[in-house]
Amino acid sequence: MFDVVIRGGTVLDGTGGPARRADVGVSAGRIAAVDALARAQAVTEIDATGRYVMPGFIDAHVHGDAAVFDPDAQEAALRQGVTTFVLGQDGVSYAPASAETLRFVTRYFAPVNGTHPGLDGAVSVAELLDGYDRRTALNTAYLLPHGTIRHSAMGTARRAPDAAELAAMRAQVERGLSEGAAGLSTGLEYVPGAYAEVDEIAALCEPVGAAGLPYVTHMRGYEADAARALTEVLEIARAGRVAPHVSHLHGPGDALARLVGDARAEGVDLTFDSYPYLRGCSTLTLVALPPWLPLADLDAALDALADPAVRARLERDWFPRRADVWPRITLSHVPADDLRWAEGMTLPGAARQAGRGVGAFCCDLLVATRLEAGCVFAQPPSAVEESVRTLLRHPAQMAGSDAVYQGGHPHPRGWGAFARLLGRYVRELGDWTWEEAAAHLAGRAAARFRLADRGRVEAGHAADLVVLDPGTVTDRASYERPRVPAEGVEHVLVNGVPVLTGGVLDLAARPGRALRPR
Repeated sequence: MFDVVIRGGTVLDGTGGPARRADVGVSAGRIAAVDALARAQAVTEIDATGRYVMPGFIDAHVHGDAAVFDPDAQEAALRQGVTTFVLGQDGVSYAPASAETLRFVTRYFAPVNGTHPGLDGAVSVAELLDGYDRRTALNTAYLLPHGTIRHSAMGTARRAPDAAELAAMRAQVERGLSEGAAGLSTGLEYVPGAYAEVDEIAALCEPVGAAGLPYVTHMRGYEADAARALTEVLEIARAGRVAPHVSHLHGPGDALARLVGDARAEGVDLTFDSYPYLRGCSTLTLVALPPWLPLADLDAALDALADPAVRARLERDWFPRRADVWPRITLSHVPADDLRWAEGMTLPGAARQAGRGVGAFCCDLLVATRLEAGCVFAQPPSAVEESVRTLLRHPAQMAGSDAVYQGGHPHPRGWGAFARLLGRYVRELGDWTWEEAAAHLAGRAAARFRLADRGRVEAGHAADLVVLDPGTVTDRASYERPRVPAEGVEHVLVNGVPVLTGGVLDLAARPGRALRPR
């Protein structure tokens, strides 16, 4: 007797190995059998005839640190077959943090992560993970955010740490690992992580590498700067004796694939995640403002943007250099009531409607939103579809949506990345086989983050399972209509509990667990 039996499907087990026809029996939240179970009885039976049965997908890079509690974000993920979020990305999240640091990271990364509904005051990794456990339909794993740790030790200081500060940061890393973190992340284009150099990061990576966990990085540049930035990643990895993982890798595909392949051939266990779009999404401050502004001190940055002398310098020295960038920016999140109309408009288009120059309007908007505006932006012309496909085909690749759920007009990747990979890049273009897709979307991330009982359709593993129609699974979200859920995923189980049944969601069930490496 099983709790659930999935009958008659084709099992893609997450290893990349051959598909096979089998039934899947689930008991007590785990896969009990993958076999012919014609005589077996179950409380719930799922007919998977003509369907693929796959391990629940693991989003290796997603900004769901607060949004995981949002039913809309849960639906967006589950309708693509995503059952686990890897949080703590880009070096900025909620723990471990002092009360002051929590206020800073919440405000600084509000356009990306939003505001966690249950935190107030200092918070540890253990407390953060406990707050996710059984509180949502999705599983969560968590990376230690370097920028948050640095802020707790050094504030917004733009210098190398002294010995005491470095020791304090390393102690935070070691404690976070003991409490269940799945690695360390950096965001080397965000403050204060951007102020760190190789020696600092490598020293913090040493306990991470010793634990067999990865160093995950938003590098110090992409596209034309990606090769140089990847060189720094490898330097950190070698010095810190840690396996590196590059977040949302994009740039010249052939050149980057060669660099990744060369590093792996030399014995560096380098992996990366990527998503199937040619536009990115971030804070408007990162995309629009120069690094000489005091962006790590949010109130000082606001004062600067209100200063006529600073505005004059921006108009003279900075805005003309952004002329080719402005048309590529679409406003996604504008948390100011009198400017919310600008969401979904290009920055020049919104400036015209407001009767302002583009740079002046950008400053006005950032002041009005207290620097909490977000944007979608087209990458430079060097970003091309063939590069996306080249990186997707690489054996070190795994899927990450880089989803940002904030705003009225967000990037569609949160609603479509995994379904788009299946519908377009598997079914239509053949960049992966379906068997390979199960590894790219689940198996590899489970191995990378040491989620030992996830990412496989195998007896003894946790019953995170997806049943989908290979003929219809596809994304429906677009840049014009970004919040449209995907279609073609019919059933999803999280820890053995059906949360999507015949296309009908049950978000009252909250079987998601806070996962710790094993």
